[in-house]
Amino acid sequence: MFTGLVGSVGSVVGVESSHGGARVEVETALASELSVGDSIAVNGTCVSAVEVGSGRFAADLVDETLRRTNLGGLKVGDRVNLELPLRASDRLGGHVVLGHVDGTAAVAELRDDGSVVFSLAPGLARYVVEKGSIALNGVSLTVAAIDGDALTVALIPETKRVTTLGLLKIGDQVNVEVDILVKHLEKLQTA
Repeated sequence: MFTGLVGSVGSVVGVESSHGGARVEVETALASELSVGDSIAVNGTCVSAVEVGSGRFAADLVDETLRRTNLGGLKVGDRVNLELPLRASDRLGGHVVLGHVDGTAAVAELRDDGSVVFSLAPGLARYVVEKGSIALNGVSLTVAAIDGDALTVALIPETKRVTTLGLLKIGDQVNVEVDILVKHLEKLQTA
C-alpha cells in the first residue's frame, strides 16, 4: 500500500522487451532501501524489484501491466515517480493508493493557473468525484472538477517540482488509480 506521496524521481536506464513482458531498470537513491522481492511504485504502478544494486533496481513487467499502464512506453532517459510502500508507523499524508492502475488519461490542456485537464480512458469517470482523491502517475491529488471524461486537477508549484507532473505535455499519458473505496461501494450496490 502507498500514499501517493512521491519519494523520489528516478531515471530509466534500461528497457528490455521479452516474450510476455518487459524489464525496466531505474536509477534512484531509493535503491539503497530495496531488497529483491520488495515492492515499489513506479508511476503509481506497484512492481517488485527483481534486481537491486549500484543505485539501481530492475522490475519485470507482465503484459497486463504493459496494456493497462504507461510503463510500456518507457524509454531510456524517461523520468518516473517512485514511492516505497507505506510502513505501519508512517503518516498517511496522501490517500490510500494500492498501486493497481485502473487505466490511463491523456493530457488535454495545460492551463496558465497551474491546473491540468486530462481525458480519462472510457469507464473511469464514474469513479471520480469532485473534491475526491485520485492518483495520477502515483501522485495523490484532489479532483478540482469532473465533466464527462474530462478530469481537472490543480498542481501546486511544489508538486510540479518534486514529481514528473511538472514535465507534462499535451498528449502525454498518465496512469490513473481511482479511489478503491468508490469501486467497493459500486460492487456492494450491484451485488
